[in-house]
Parts: sequence; structure tokens; C-alpha cells
Amino acid sequence: MQQVDNVLTMFGTGPTVTMAHDIAFRTGLAATLGLVAAAANLIGGYFVVHREWPRRLLQAFLALGAGYMLAVAFLEIIPEAIRLSSDAQALLLVLAGFFLVHLFEHTLAPHFHFGEETHCDEVSHSHARNTVLLGFAIHTFFDGVAIASGFLVSTWLGAVIFLAVFLHKLPEGFTVASFVLASGQGRRNALLAAGFLGAATLVGVLLTSALQGELKYALPLSGGVTLYVAATDLLPEVNREPNWRVALLVFAGVASLLIMRYLLHAPA
Repeated sequence: MQQVDNVLTMFGTGPTVTMAHDIAFRTGLAATLGLVAAAANLIGGYFVVHREWPRRLLQAFLALGAGYMLAVAFLEIIPEAIRLSSDAQALLLVLAGFFLVHLFEHTLAPHFHFGEETHCDEVSHSHARNTVLLGFAIHTFFDGVAIASGFLVSTWLGAVIFLAVFLHKLPEGFTVASFVLASGQGRRNALLAAGFLGAATLVGVLLTSALQGELKYALPLSGGVTLYVAATDLLPEVNREPNWRVALLVFAGVASLLIMRYLLHAPA
């Protein structure tokens, strides 16, 4: 059997070549969907600059994204991270990812709310604008890390992580563009800021794809970031909305992943 595998490999059809092709395909898919996620930042910024964004639609994205991201983190990313390495190491890295974003958001981007214009007196100085934008960029960089890490494990995991990222990319672009406009900058700078977030996502995808050997570190870190975004950024914004229908959308987000797992017979 080994001789057959060796002969097949010589002709470019063996298991080693097949695996290499599969990884190349998933890496390319990660780059493509990373580009889509980056574009979502721009689309969110575009709606702020050129059109009125219905607040109810924004809240729906936030609520669905919060529930779906929590489900992805607990049911997909963290179990897979534990499988790739020891329980203690994986969970420690999840915690590190969680507090890494917490550190940057509360030192570089204070007074931040998804989908809400920031008060002008808080962001009027260029230093404040730059530090908040850097905080956003670190956050979106890990969006890209999460997408690429998922696809390096499997197409299924990459796809569900991509959807989790995409659901909060539109509100993210909306928020950063609103922030820039509130700071006194023009429409062009608002769109550039949204594009900068998209570029940071692509950097995360490409860097993680290039450093495939570090997957056992990248995946749990991205799991911690996913948990943070869902539980600390999105859910508090949903809870500020008194409409009970919005709260139900959080459960719909969780249910959507469970339904996908059932219909696609994805591994637990």
C-alpha cells in the first residue's frame, strides 16, 4: 500500500499532493471570504456616509451576531482548539485572547459603542481619533485570524466563523465611520477609516495563512476574541434596546448554528 502511495505521489495524485491541494483550496477560500468580510466594513461605512441606516436593522445584525458568535465560540472554536492542543494551554490562550481585546479597547478605544455616534468632545483631538482607530484595527485583525484559522482546520469551521465575523462587520463599519464623522472629519476620511479596518482583516487572514504551523495558538486566541466581541461588545448593545423582539434574535442566532450543524451533519 505504501508503494502505491509513493507511485501516486510521483505522478501528482497521491495523498500528500491531495492534502496539499485541499489546504491550498481552503487557504484561497479564506482569502476570498476575508476580502468579502473586509468589503462589509466598507459597505457599513458607505451607508453612514451616503444613506440613512435604519437603526432597527442595525440592532437586528447585532443581536443575531451576538447569539451566533457565542454559539460558534462555545460549540466550534473552543472544542477544536482543545483538540489541537492540551486543555490547559488552549483555555489559557482563549482567556488571553479575551483580555487582549479588552486591554486594547479600554486603553485605546474608550467610550466605544457599536452603531452609535461618539460625542464630538470625546474624539475631537487627532490623538484620540488615531488611538481609537488603532483599537478597532487590532480587533478586526483578529477577525481575519479567526477566519483563516477556521479554514486551516476545516471548510465547515471556516465557513461558520466567516459568517460570525460577517454579521458584525457591517455594524463595525457603520460605527467607525460614524466615529470619524463625529470627530469632525469628512466623508472621505470616514470611508478611509472603514477601509482601514477591512485591510486589517485581510492582514490577519494572510498572516495566519502564512504561519500555518502556529494554528494551535491562533485558533484559541481567536476563540477568546470571538467570545469578547459577542459578550462584551454586542450583547450590551442589544440589552440597551427595550424591544423584546431584538432579544429573541439573540436566541435565533444560536438556533441558526444548531440548525446548520444538524442539516449539514457537521462534526461536533
